[in-house]
Amino acid sequence: MSLKLLIADDEDMIRRGVAKYLQLHSDRFTHIYEAENGQEAIDIILKYHPDMMLLDVQMPLKTGLDVMHEAERAGLRPVTIILSGYDEFLYAQQALKFGAKEYFLKPVRAADILACLNRLADDCVDAEQSENEAAPREQELPLVTAAREYIKEHYTEKISLTEVAEKLGISGGYLSTLFNQNMHCGFVDYLNEIRIDHACSYLEQNYLKNYEIAHKVGFQDEKYFTKVFKKIRGVTPKEYRNKIRGE
Repeated sequence: MSLKLLIADDEDMIRRGVAKYLQLHSDRFTHIYEAENGQEAIDIILKYHPDMMLLDVQMPLKTGLDVMHEAERAGLRPVTIILSGYDEFLYAQQALKFGAKEYFLKPVRAADILACLNRLADDCVDAEQSENEAAPREQELPLVTAAREYIKEHYTEKISLTEVAEKLGISGGYLSTLFNQNMHCGFVDYLNEIRIDHACSYLEQNYLKNYEIAHKVGFQDEKYFTKVFKKIRGVTPKEYRNKIRGE
């Protein structure tokens, strides 16, 4: 099982050092993302959906708890390891209550972090195997799976059915057929669902304007963004934001 890892720490030496060590000593992670502040960590989580994250407690813009909270609100639950300074011990305890699996007190050896990541990665594999044995799912065609992964990685860009089909070495018509047969929706419908899901997360954070969110999730036109949003969610972005504020 290949995994995606996020390392979020405002100390460059720690962040880059751990990332480099893992790249040299482990092949379990297909992608290792780095964030130097809490907001950048949230953006990476919403865009790339990492399976695991190594999270500093105190970071600029957003704290480690803020990052965990925003991920939870978006329905994303990366397996989390907390890095903490001595004065932040109580804060780290809160993170554990929020679902963090482990915490390390700085300074910490990269080898110890790797050992912990490997153990938690094994737990992820065991859990997935148990889930598959308990409730086997209908297997998607490999081409559809690859297309979905590509969309999740590039939804912020101006991508098209033809572009994705070319990446997979098939025709646009064939990919369209595969989507309708396996996803019960069209390519554009699926792409818009992904974009609107992420737009909702940004609206809930309530720090970007609607036109900024539209461009951030891949829409070139705010009016079209509003139209698609209302079609999928039943309300406009403004109404959605106001509803969240009210709650």
